[in-house]
Amino acid sequence: MAVAGLDLELRAGEFLTIFGPNGAGKTSLLRLLAGGLRPTRGEVAVAGERLDFGAVDWRRRIGVVSHQSFLYGDLTAEENLRFYGRLYGLDGLNEHIRARLERVGLEKRASSLVRQLSHGMRQRLSLARALLHDPAVVLLDEPYTGLDPSAASVLREVLRELRDGLRTVVMVTHNLTEGLALATRVGIMLRGRFAWEGRIDEVGEDFERFYHRVVEAGA
Repeated sequence: MAVAGLDLELRAGEFLTIFGPNGAGKTSLLRLLAGGLRPTRGEVAVAGERLDFGAVDWRRRIGVVSHQSFLYGDLTAEENLRFYGRLYGLDGLNEHIRARLERVGLEKRASSLVRQLSHGMRQRLSLARALLHDPAVVLLDEPYTGLDPSAASVLREVLRELRDGLRTVVMVTHNLTEGLALATRVGIMLRGRFAWEGRIDEVGEDFERFYHRVVEAGA
């Protein structure tokens, strides 16, 4: 589903969770924000600067966790982070790598090949990769999918830390409970646009019923 007629402005410190049925355009929106898709009309801006899709510097401001891990199976967990750290030109790379592996509970698997890691471990490593360069914008596409309870707990704590008032987070998820837990704003996408979007304090106690009512009305 293409994204159409969508106007969105997020400030530093906001955490937007986007819900919607399959095919609503949620992943396409994240790809636009990440620079993976170029808009045919309109523009995308980060920190007030319109993105130049031919440049690379702005990509250092963004961290992405998606259905693709962007990890290399024949490299170790540490080697994967080192590869990305060099791309970002990070100083003190060893310290960055050690801190991120520890934060996602993979310090003991630093020398393990990625292809030998479980799905949950690869997802945690993807999170470490996305946050390695301390991005100002973090984009997450269904990060809880397929996670075991341990991995989900780690993800939940790391996302809570991202609510530091300094960075902007956009998360797409079908998990209503997890999606509402940290959000400051919530959006419901249908057919490439927001059918509803607002602050978390505008969300009623029975959001599940409200969500289904919005989806059914837009069907």
